[in-house]
Amino acid sequence: MDGNGISLRALVDKWLAPTRSIPARVIKVGRFGSSGVRYVRLEGQMATGPLSIVFFRHGDHAWDVFPPIPSSPAMGTRIFAA
Repeated sequence: MDGNGISLRALVDKWLAPTRSIPARVIKVGRFGSSGVRYVRLEGQMATGPLSIVFFRHGDHAWDVFPPIPSSPAMGTRIFAA
């Protein structure tokens, strides 16, 4: 991590606030679509019932609750330079 991103542990602590008596559980780990974006689905217990959140890993190795924006095709001028 480059220091600007948020770790998965920090996000779990922020969103699910696990404790020894009410831990957060990893439900699923995998890769998403053809881009291979990593994700982790965690579940925690809230006062209103269970809460499940999916965290996505971004290109800068930071984790967030929204998926990274896919890179779009781009054309460079280097190919045309003589």
